[in-house]
Amino acid sequence: MPLFRAHPVRIQPFFGYRSRERLVLSARALRSRAPGFERGNRLRAMRTMFGQFASREAPGVPVTLELEGQGRLLLREQAFSDGDGFVHFDLPLDPKLDLPEHPLWEVASLRWSNRLGLQSVEAHVLVPGTEGTLAVISDIDDTIMETGITGGLSALARNWRRLLAQWPDERVAVPGAGTFYGALGGGPVPPAQGLGADKRLAATHRPFFYVSSSPWNLFPYLVAFQRAKGLPVGPLLLRNWGLNRATLGSSSHGAHKRESIDAILAMYPDLRFALIGDDTQGDLPAYARAVEHYPERVAAIFIRTTAGEPLSAEEQAARASIEAAGVPLWLGDSWEAGQDFLRQVGFTPGGETEQIVRAVEKVPTAAEGG
Repeated sequence: MPLFRAHPVRIQPFFGYRSRERLVLSARALRSRAPGFERGNRLRAMRTMFGQFASREAPGVPVTLELEGQGRLLLREQAFSDGDGFVHFDLPLDPKLDLPEHPLWEVASLRWSNRLGLQSVEAHVLVPGTEGTLAVISDIDDTIMETGITGGLSALARNWRRLLAQWPDERVAVPGAGTFYGALGGGPVPPAQGLGADKRLAATHRPFFYVSSSPWNLFPYLVAFQRAKGLPVGPLLLRNWGLNRATLGSSSHGAHKRESIDAILAMYPDLRFALIGDDTQGDLPAYARAVEHYPERVAAIFIRTTAGEPLSAEEQAARASIEAAGVPLWLGDSWEAGQDFLRQVGFTPGGETEQIVRAVEKVPTAAEGG
């Protein structure tokens, strides 16, 4: 008999999203305490983050997803956690569920049993509205926060203190990101305090999706950072990490982004997307591929230049491809500069694709002094 009993199995839900036809939601079965990111001393911060990476996965756990609406049960489905503890739901919706006029977060329930009995946790599902025609796909790493958690073991070693010893609200957001993202989102982001009387997150006017090579272990940390910094909250498409070439190789970052962007665009064929990233991990080539494979679906591309180096040959080719397709492309070294140009051309929170396109067309590139 073990000296110490393992923690009871808990389910960590991730943000889901749905259309009329499909619902996509993932979670993870873990034997660990739920993370708490209330401020404390450095030792507590390190202990909390170590717990995120040293968590014990629980395979083979049956998890039931239930979605209610209009006073009735709309959906019930069961899935089992895999060898890494992940449980994935990708479900057809039959009959098709209507979409709201404006984006909102629906609340689903995940149910499972552990040694303490029947358990339940809420999972939030983003539903884009029918009124808008534009959504946003954004990178995280070095676009809104300098994470230092991708790019191999050397980057991990250089940035361990920042990741392990700082609380999410202590991390420094990229200057101007909150205002710039708020403008693209359609107005100021609702305050982080509470989820409202109906227990829903407050959705922005334009839905946001985040694609990052960060591990799923950091989902609670990244969400806490976004809410603390007033950034739009949306589904995060992260990765399952392992100490292998598939995880740490530079090519894997681009592959993950390409696959994630493909999945989002295929899920919402009636939406156009503004793509936001930086020049550190292949965002420009990944976004050029999206333009090539999904013509007319990319409304604009924003790239924050941080590397301080000329564009590589691959990036130059990507830039030429994007411009040849007629997609507005902005490259600049600060979101504050991008926000200035949006404001100068009269971009308003209620605007749509046309305003963003006109704004970007008037933004000079980095080479032109932007």
